[in-house]
Amino acid sequence: MVLKEYRIAMPLTCEEYQIGQLYMIARHSLEQSGEGEGVEIITNEACEDPEYGKGQFTEKRIHLSSRLPYWIQTICPRVFYVTEKSWNFFPFTKTEYTCSFIPKLNVFIKTKYEDNNGTSENCLNLSEDDLKRRTIDIVDIAFDDLPNNKHYKKEEDPKLFKSTKTNRGLLVEGWRETDKPIMCSYKLVDASFEVWGLQTKVEDFIQRSIRDVLLLGHRQAFAWIDEWYGMTLEDVREYERKIQEETNKKLRQLNGQNEDEAPVDEDNTNQHNAESNNV
Repeated sequence: MVLKEYRIAMPLTCEEYQIGQLYMIARHSLEQSGEGEGVEIITNEACEDPEYGKGQFTEKRIHLSSRLPYWIQTICPRVFYVTEKSWNFFPFTKTEYTCSFIPKLNVFIKTKYEDNNGTSENCLNLSEDDLKRRTIDIVDIAFDDLPNNKHYKKEEDPKLFKSTKTNRGLLVEGWRETDKPIMCSYKLVDASFEVWGLQTKVEDFIQRSIRDVLLLGHRQAFAWIDEWYGMTLEDVREYERKIQEETNKKLRQLNGQNEDEAPVDEDNTNQHNAESNNV
């Protein structure tokens, strides 16, 4: 199994990041929903954990058949989705991805947010065995290249963007050591696909895909700061609720479903959404 810890620094505080992340997830989900693919919210409700206290549980279906590599598409059904279950106890979250069609595919993610630039050596309290097999990957939102040029937008380039509300940016070489405020998302990804002959290829693909999503999503969260900065949790939850309804409706229409199929729990759509698309 491949175990990677991604560290993504952001020129924000953890408190700001919580708002920006929720805004980015909702908007990104809507933008990515097209041609019957995207993120469908199934459940969004309060939960409680004996160790972490009160939080939010979400279950989503990520429809992505045509976005898979050809060699995976050949073994998948035409209507293909991954189930995401996430428990958000900010500043700690845990997420799991499964697929009923591929029972040997499992992805588990633990995330911790801290107000530093990525210097904590073991904030997720890994065992000695996990520390030995862990690989640390620093994700630089300003200077790492996007894997696909079609996702590049000049207005979302942290090297070129300057916030009018916060005066943050442009991000220059060494920004993680000099910019204030600064916070870091520590994300441990444990991916396994125990099928002989495909294990290494699939696990590597999963890790690359997750890194790509992390890079793009965090670039957007910063570049969109003037849109969400100053929002309260209640504000962003209301925005989230509207976007969830619009996204689900769009997906159901594209997939030829009736409006009453796969509904969102309307009593809970204004609650705090957990991570989506792994960001």
